[in-house]
Amino acid sequence: MKDFVIALDQGTTSSRAVLVDRKGMIRASAQEEYPQIYPREKWVEHNPLDIWNSQLKMLRTLIRDNALPLESIAALGITNQRETTLIWDRKTGEPVYNAIVWQCRRTADFCNGLKAAGHEELFRRKTGCRIDAYFSGSKIRWILDNVEGTRERADRGELCFGTVDTWLIWNLTGGRTHVTDYTNACRTLLFNIHTLEWDGELLDIMGVPWSLLPEVKSCSEILAVTDRDLLGAEIPISGVAGDQQAALFGQMCLAEGCVKNTYGTGCFMLMNTGSTPVVSENGLLTTIAWGRGGKITYALEGSVFMAGATIQWLRDNLGIISSARECDELAETVEDTRGVYLVSAFQGMGSPYWDMGARAGVVGLTRAANKAHICRAALESIAYRSRDILQVMEKDSGLKLHSVKVDGGASRSDIMMQFQSDILDAAVVRPASIETTALGAAYLAGLAVGFWDSTEELEKIWAVDREFTPHMGEERRAELYGGWLHAVKRCLNWE
Repeated sequence: MKDFVIALDQGTTSSRAVLVDRKGMIRASAQEEYPQIYPREKWVEHNPLDIWNSQLKMLRTLIRDNALPLESIAALGITNQRETTLIWDRKTGEPVYNAIVWQCRRTADFCNGLKAAGHEELFRRKTGCRIDAYFSGSKIRWILDNVEGTRERADRGELCFGTVDTWLIWNLTGGRTHVTDYTNACRTLLFNIHTLEWDGELLDIMGVPWSLLPEVKSCSEILAVTDRDLLGAEIPISGVAGDQQAALFGQMCLAEGCVKNTYGTGCFMLMNTGSTPVVSENGLLTTIAWGRGGKITYALEGSVFMAGATIQWLRDNLGIISSARECDELAETVEDTRGVYLVSAFQGMGSPYWDMGARAGVVGLTRAANKAHICRAALESIAYRSRDILQVMEKDSGLKLHSVKVDGGASRSDIMMQFQSDILDAAVVRPASIETTALGAAYLAGLAVGFWDSTEELEKIWAVDREFTPHMGEERRAELYGGWLHAVKRCLNWE
């Protein structure tokens, strides 16, 4: 009897394995943080072996600690930090360089050069993405140009490129399978979201050889099976989606116009737009939500690079809190920020500004301000950035959004969720399980092997924990958001 699906949730700061039963309940999980590498200012890297070893360790720990018979596992699903870029030897599996993380800004000048050459509209039309250092394509180019011998080896077909999902599948299958899914492929600036193929014109402009690229498959099918020597059984890998698309699916945002907002390291708001890719005129991304059963579902996406990472900055860099909970507790001791705004543009600003030269700032300080006001400003900054996105999402879609489903670690903060509802003037709906990223991967994997019969079955599982409704008056809302926009202007185009 197949009783469980396991989701591997490989994130920016940690690797997790999550056990999901037939009722869609998380029965157990195992999680481990791994090191972040900052070789230079604005550079962010991971050791590829840290990614793989921590994820394998958590998978084995989950199986061991829960005494799981391997025959009880129906499938594995994978969800992952997107855009993070790896290149490795096709025969040995040895990485040629560290993984360049999605947050890394080292290729900003190269991207600006592409825009200056007039390529922005071509890339946007074909990929739905803006030319930005955030995406994988320029990261591939940097490795080929800066790691000795890699371009020659790539031209000879000796190397593989992959996002984190591809790297995990490669290792889970003993190097037999080089594959990705639609949601990760569409974040590379190399994949045409209309033809569903790698695009030769974009590859030529970016300087990336075809030989590096993985095969692209749907998000819910048997993409591979695990190597028997690794776990002792061949388990189907049957669900793959980038973390934000997995969260959209895990929130059961299956209808057009349904919106979710995930508060993780960054903050990402997605709207299901159905079978039609909606072109944004206001700085959002057009992306593939998932591919399943021969059909493609698209989404509009707004990307905030620093959300939970802003709270980590207060803890690790400033040392004014020891935990995220302490940030909430301090914020709750003051009624407001006393006019303080924290603009979290540590890695530039994503949607809808797309300013790689923006830098963070704390503005509006007076002698009366203290660390409680800064903590509250940090929480509110995440909510303000979400409003930046929501209001342009309404313009692009032509819809007035009355509610947003939320998930991710920072959605546990009641004070922030209430402020989010107030500043959006919309209901904020938190589900009973906020681990929707892992659940989305599990659902996609389970549907592919018949563990669940249909999405209708899964929709019955989804349940609400709490709904936050707006209490703020419109005049106060406009005053606060106007102050936020004034603060943002001070931080744009800093470099």
